[in-house]
Amino acid sequence: MNPVLRPAIHAAGTSLMLLLTACMPGRASVPTTPSVSASTTPEPLGPGIAWWQHDDPRGPWRAMIVRIDLSQRDLSLRAVHARDTSAGRELTSSMAQRVDRRDGARGRVAINADFFDLRTGQSENNQVTDGEWWVGRMVTDSPFDTYDNVHSQFALSHDGRGSIGRFLLEARVWGPTGALPLLGVNSMPAGLYEGTALYTPRFGARTPSPSPRDSTRRIAELPLRAIAAHGDTLRYVVQGAVLPQGGTPIPADGAVLSTHGDRVPPVQRWQPGDTIRVWIGTMPRLTDGRPPQQLIGGWPRIVEGGVNVAADAPVREGTISRNAEARHPRSAIGVSKDGRTLWLYAVNGRSASSVGMTLVELGDAMRALGAWDALNFDGGGSTTLVIDGRVVNTPTDATGERAVANALLVLQRR
Repeated sequence: MNPVLRPAIHAAGTSLMLLLTACMPGRASVPTTPSVSASTTPEPLGPGIAWWQHDDPRGPWRAMIVRIDLSQRDLSLRAVHARDTSAGRELTSSMAQRVDRRDGARGRVAINADFFDLRTGQSENNQVTDGEWWVGRMVTDSPFDTYDNVHSQFALSHDGRGSIGRFLLEARVWGPTGALPLLGVNSMPAGLYEGTALYTPRFGARTPSPSPRDSTRRIAELPLRAIAAHGDTLRYVVQGAVLPQGGTPIPADGAVLSTHGDRVPPVQRWQPGDTIRVWIGTMPRLTDGRPPQQLIGGWPRIVEGGVNVAADAPVREGTISRNAEARHPRSAIGVSKDGRTLWLYAVNGRSASSVGMTLVELGDAMRALGAWDALNFDGGGSTTLVIDGRVVNTPTDATGERAVANALLVLQRR
């Protein structure tokens, strides 16, 4: 068992003390005034990073908490997808170990992140890793929300600041006949009359085959070879003739531009050797004005501007009662007002020693830590917090740690 240690120094220099308040499901509550006797002190993992375990008998709750100082130059974050593809599943601990072995940076902490399709392992929201778009969507691809919308996500800017927002894909492609809106990266919104998407090798070997619903629509797919990047703009050259089909092989050194419906005619006039430019970003833009360095999803935002907004999640982001208002194991991320301090949080659940939290209770916990904004990650059996290769929470699946779609890693330069 991890040692229960005594209070912390808050990132702003004040005492960090955590008390959680039980509340009625669906109703926001005011956190209890922190008490020294109920707080715990972080165990340093190195400059700028510490973790601790907190037990509160009133839930009862047992939570594992990590605080990261993003201003430390030897620390970095990375959004990692299972098996290095935009689909598939992998243990959070395995993702951390894989990066640790391969990338010359030590994987100190990992937490499971986005909601996902249990069958395919496709995450529901956007994902950007080291500035590369692995998944880009205009609307969250979720079968569970009560209405289609964009779920909240965590972003890290190129200047090292964390933020939480509802980031929509904003992208365009320019060719010889002008510009087209790009509605997806390694994803195409379902049921559209017309649309354009870019598929990269992160998606797999081929673009999707047309569904029966798409059989009457025009399709044009164009193989592209990557030639350069100019700032945040990608440059490709048309590699071959336009193909009137789906299921096109994706070049290992390029991408495929897939167009449907009335977006097809302009692309049909593009010729091999033509130069294509692609810009991919978000609405709203980040504080530095650039596309994100890292981007990973969750559902929903639970703290905004220092206020617990979890009770409003059914209206804001279409959460469902069995997720929001019931006590479950939970994973969460919080950021300070200046975006320089990050908290990762995992609370055990479904046991006599720790019953789990509602979203409102989780929002109270993140506020008590000092988070200005906070986001709920996938919970239940997916909740996993890994520190130096060891799972420190108690996963609830009978088989132990669950394979998930993606994770957020804290790396330390060796």
